[in-house]
Amino acid sequence: MATSSAELADAGLPLEIEEFLAYLVSERGRARNTVAAYRRDLTGYASHLQRRGRTPLDADRSDIEAWITGQRGEGAASSSIARRLAAVRMLHRHMAAESVRPDNPALALDGVSVPSGVPKPLTEAEVARLLDAVQGADPTARRDRAILELMYGTGARVAEVASLSLGDVDLRGRLVRLLGKGSKERIVPFGGAATRALTDWFDDDGRGRLAPREWRRRGDAEAVFLNQRGGRLSRQGIWLVVRSAGARAGIESTLSPHVLRHSCATHMLDHGADLRVVQEMLGHATISTTQVYTRVSQERLREVYRAAHPRAARSKAPS
Repeated sequence: MATSSAELADAGLPLEIEEFLAYLVSERGRARNTVAAYRRDLTGYASHLQRRGRTPLDADRSDIEAWITGQRGEGAASSSIARRLAAVRMLHRHMAAESVRPDNPALALDGVSVPSGVPKPLTEAEVARLLDAVQGADPTARRDRAILELMYGTGARVAEVASLSLGDVDLRGRLVRLLGKGSKERIVPFGGAATRALTDWFDDDGRGRLAPREWRRRGDAEAVFLNQRGGRLSRQGIWLVVRSAGARAGIESTLSPHVLRHSCATHMLDHGADLRVVQEMLGHATISTTQVYTRVSQERLREVYRAAHPRAARSKAPS
């Protein structure tokens, strides 16, 4: 007797979603983190359908619209809803293309408008405070300084830093090999500050103190950054490092590893870096993704101009 989607949802995800995720891996070559993100988004969608007594096989447009409305009611950001909706659209498009069901209920749905927000980087003074906030010579302080210097120095994504192995870092050449989205590899330089912080971390009193006598998992022995238990430091662990340093530095704005990436790109452009160089460094697939930072830099230029130039202030209107 065949197992229904609803029954499978009790133990995991409906079969149609599992087949779609397998398709993303085997035929589309999507990265593990990308597929994990699709799984999270589609898990919420499947739970919504199950509460309504539906499955991806018989869901209709009203089910998807109710799911969107529910997320808005829960206060989800428009950008998050748009991303989740994109996953649902892909699922139903795949199901229709594979004749799993004859129609695509997401085909005529209106999109979710996302305000075009410009990234808000830290100022250079704030970055200096952040990097100076981690004091001490204990292994954790050495590790945290190395993480912050490397992230700001290279603009690396949090997942790229978490997945670093010892062979990816060339201290003498001041280069790091990053594995980005879609398993695309790039070589990125880093400067003297990151070199000093990494050298300090790789010392016996740094990483050597956190390394266990016996490694619990394969791959941990090669991990650049370790947690307190001697395992590979996770993405969540790196988030905590950044947030904790921000709190100590008194930075009130929302701080995340991605803000450090924004800040790296913006400050490079502020100091005259070529847009194509920044694109290559950040691993952006298209130049249009990098161009958002030019808008940030131009706005900061206006702010500096208005504050510093004696003729920039608006003159009073004649009476």
